[in-house]
Amino acid sequence: MRLPRWWTEVALLAVLYGLYSAGRLLARGDVSTAVDHGLAILRVEQALFLNAEHPLNRLFTSTPAIGIPADFLYASLHYLVTPAVLVWLFRRRPAHYLAARTWLLLSSMLGMAGFTLLPTCPPRLLDASYGFVDTMAQYSAYGWWGNEASAPRGLGGMTNQYAAMPSLHVGWALWCGVLLWKHARTPLVRWLGVAYPLLTTVIVMGTANHYFLDAVAGAAVMVAGALLTRPARRAVERAAALVRARAAARPTDSAPIVSGGCETSAGERFPGQRTRDSAGTSAANNSPAAPR
Repeated sequence: MRLPRWWTEVALLAVLYGLYSAGRLLARGDVSTAVDHGLAILRVEQALFLNAEHPLNRLFTSTPAIGIPADFLYASLHYLVTPAVLVWLFRRRPAHYLAARTWLLLSSMLGMAGFTLLPTCPPRLLDASYGFVDTMAQYSAYGWWGNEASAPRGLGGMTNQYAAMPSLHVGWALWCGVLLWKHARTPLVRWLGVAYPLLTTVIVMGTANHYFLDAVAGAAVMVAGALLTRPARRAVERAAALVRARAAARPTDSAPIVSGGCETSAGERFPGQRTRDSAGTSAANNSPAAPR
């Protein structure tokens, strides 16, 4: 299959990312509802002994040598590695690019639906009595972010801090990891693909930006997007084929034939046709021809 032009892909991804960001802002939800959802997730995790957020968060807040790099990774890798993998696929593995791009877009739209239907307060925004510390606020003097997640200082209002379920930090990292494992040729890059989503999961919990179940949900939407990729591409191909078929069947407009299919015999003239005699004068030939 022929790849689209690179600039059309850049424009498409920019538009879709803008829609995704706008959707996150529109799906802010009620704060009290988001807090209730966050506490419910925390209670479920504690009941299932899955609450790894507390020990990781204590480690990150008590050890700046771990917490500060983790904050930098949380604030940057999400926006650097994913586009880099897309570009790498486009240039080096073009046969797999369209399927990978469709997978990413479908999964992101599913994630946005999750933000809308289940606004969730991340651990760092819960009351301090629940034992979580916002490491990005704690170490904000070292980075470009402020006290509102990974948004640059002064731009916190342009992000939805209650879009925690599912974690697309984890989801996108899993997408990158799977593609690197499948299509990279060097063992080092393939194992980096394995390590990246695992490291991201630890970071989002240690910085108190996500619960463990947020990470599980992020992986789930990527699985769902992968299952929907082939049917979605087939539907698009059928729609494109239908459009092409209708365009080919449409009659073409052509200029009308003046004579309308009528023909004249040799020497016959239309009434009123002007002729030029031997003297060079022209006259209307409206009289019938003389018999010979």
